[in-house]
Amino acid sequence: MSSNPNLTCFKAYDIRGELGEELNADIAYRIGRAFGQHLKPKSIVVGGDVRLTSEELKASLAEGLMDSGVDVIDIGMTGTEEIYFATQHLGVDGGIEVTASHNPMNYNGMKLVREDAKPISGDTGLKDIKALAERNEFDPVDKAYRGTLIKQSNLDAYVDCLMEYIEPSNIKTTKLVVNSGNGAAGHVVDELEKRFATLNVPVEFIKVHHQPDGNFPNGIPNPLLPECREDTANAVKEHQADMGIAWDGDFDRCFLFDEHGEFIEGYYIVGMLAEAFLKKNPKEKIIHDPRVYWNTKEVVSENGGIPVMSKTGHAFIKERMRQEDAVYGGEMSAHHYFRDFAYCDSGMIPWLLVTELLSVTGMTLSEMVKSRIAAFPSSGEINLKLDNPGQAIEKVESHYKPLATSVDYTDGLSMAFVSDDASWRFNLRSSNTEPVVRLNVESKADGELVALKLEELKGLLK
Repeated sequence: MSSNPNLTCFKAYDIRGELGEELNADIAYRIGRAFGQHLKPKSIVVGGDVRLTSEELKASLAEGLMDSGVDVIDIGMTGTEEIYFATQHLGVDGGIEVTASHNPMNYNGMKLVREDAKPISGDTGLKDIKALAERNEFDPVDKAYRGTLIKQSNLDAYVDCLMEYIEPSNIKTTKLVVNSGNGAAGHVVDELEKRFATLNVPVEFIKVHHQPDGNFPNGIPNPLLPECREDTANAVKEHQADMGIAWDGDFDRCFLFDEHGEFIEGYYIVGMLAEAFLKKNPKEKIIHDPRVYWNTKEVVSENGGIPVMSKTGHAFIKERMRQEDAVYGGEMSAHHYFRDFAYCDSGMIPWLLVTELLSVTGMTLSEMVKSRIAAFPSSGEINLKLDNPGQAIEKVESHYKPLATSVDYTDGLSMAFVSDDASWRFNLRSSNTEPVVRLNVESKADGELVALKLEELKGLLK
């Protein structure tokens, strides 16, 4: 086999590339060989999402692992968190999910973890695996020690784990719209529906784009994009549901809609879940990202918890979760992390918790977030394509620095401006994965100020 001088599919946190030159069966095989040679695991669990190429890439990956002497357990069509769970639950030495999540049709990729579902990113082994895969010079295959492949489902144990996060008897009559986006979430929803029926939990599921389909006939599932929210919102209104839930392709993120079909920014769900965890686990630590956090910090402090800021990104958050032994962590991008879930992110646990909260509090979702949105209005994340992001960020910094009450570089540039009559802050950072800068603005109880400062910043950046 020929070597490849630069495998561009290796990114900061995972593997993602355009099918063909950037990612193909040969490269998947080499990734398997490199993973096996670098980590020397005895056994690995693999799964794949619904993309049309996931099965082929997973098979080549497994061949590479087995040729490196690794036993492979294939748990079938899965979401990323099913791999996280299986890695810990089965006690294996690592896991790989074949997925491109919310990337376009002509992409695929992989997310890699080691034992206990610890993430493998640039700083923790991904660069070494990349170097080995690029060199493409592997030990000869020893047929006597070649690994084996078994296929088995881990779905029951995973759903058992999800059910432990709620007290089913707390849940009153509830109607939920669930939109899997033709991704991998549907089979888990179906299994949870069966569990609810067995326990007489009165939840009705209205299913939208439910069947897995790698052709994505209703578009790539990415509810972070406003154009991907309409079908969920409309179904909530049409069926007069209590809540809408939509997932991305590998369902490690879930997005919530209130009873009016209004999209709820992930930021406010972080505060809500932090409060719920602190009521059951007082004085615990809660991890948050630096993009918007005034609401989270206030909620955590008022409920006797300790807010801890981490750099954005699942690898950084998981590392900080472990360091601090935090009970919960959340990012505004709708990634939610749980200590009892191997410190990993789940797109299933959050909506289960919120469903229970709706019943326990007797409030609607809009009522639960209304006061928090008013207290800390935010812009949501604005992505701007710029020719020279570094230069643009320097321009913004020099413009605002004389006025700022605090400046922070934990992740990009954060500046706060606190005064008696108008307090606001922003975070501006270059993307790790795209040629864009990401901008977030929030204020204390002043939505007009958020809109004003957002336009001011956009003007400076352009």
